[in-house]
Amino acid sequence: MRAVVVRRFGGPEVLEHVEVPVPGPGPGQVRIRVLAAAVNPVDLATRSGALTAAGVIPPREVLGVGWDVAGEIDDAGDTGFRAGDAVIGLRDRIATPLGAYAGHIVLDASAVAPAPAGVSPVEAAALPLNALTAAQALDLVETTGTVLITGAAGAVGGYAVALAHARKLRVVAVASEADEAEVRAFGADEFVPRGPALGDRVRALVPGGVDAALDTALLGLDALDAVRGGGEFVAFAAGAAPLPLRGIRVRAVWIRADGERLAELARAAEDGTLPLRVAGILPLKEAAAAHERLAAGGLRGRLVLVP
Repeated sequence: MRAVVVRRFGGPEVLEHVEVPVPGPGPGQVRIRVLAAAVNPVDLATRSGALTAAGVIPPREVLGVGWDVAGEIDDAGDTGFRAGDAVIGLRDRIATPLGAYAGHIVLDASAVAPAPAGVSPVEAAALPLNALTAAQALDLVETTGTVLITGAAGAVGGYAVALAHARKLRVVAVASEADEAEVRAFGADEFVPRGPALGDRVRALVPGGVDAALDTALLGLDALDAVRGGGEFVAFAAGAAPLPLRGIRVRAVWIRADGERLAELARAAEDGTLPLRVAGILPLKEAAAAHERLAAGGLRGRLVLVP
């Protein structure tokens, strides 16, 4: 089968297209014929070597690329799935030699869920990593009051707004002025344009500060300033968590595959609770071009690769 791998770190040009044997599932695993794979910032960090430099991925001769997959089971192994099942899944073991940028991928059955009904594989591929990250971040906060979400127009931020709204939290969203209408459509109650003095502008809407913040835009102390003393703060990248000033509980979300939770999110996509946004579709052979487009910024939704 065809797969995209990294043997040396650098720009998009280091992505290699190789022919490799089709992998077979082990105990408790399934093999998925890949129909679509989303392109995420973590893929760029894998390719550039940033994750290895940060100690997240140990040195390897070959690294696979891609976390998100939508496709069909073609070998169900000893699991409860059946060949032909339409599924989505998340590869969270990122030091393996094959990723979702491939013709087939083997995942633990516990990392796989039925695909949302009535949704194309391309749309479904945009769900696992970003929606699970948003959901698991929300699980880290206990508030039933007001939550600030930075980067609210982004792939993770948009899901966070929709999920927080579904939990009946009061959502204060931060994004570009041009994204206000879309962010409010996700479920934001209040909108604050990104820019300086964020804490002051949020506190003008929520006296004393919000109860919690989900900082998907990695604003750090600027977002922390909008949180009340003793509140909660969730960071979304290694090293991005600010000091816990004013007794604020600061935590970082570390994504993990969770098929049961992913199935819940798929149902939320089916009923329209979660908006599935695709910024563009490219063939797998243009993976380097997809990385260039993502790095350039300005996308709303995910680029998706198809074999």
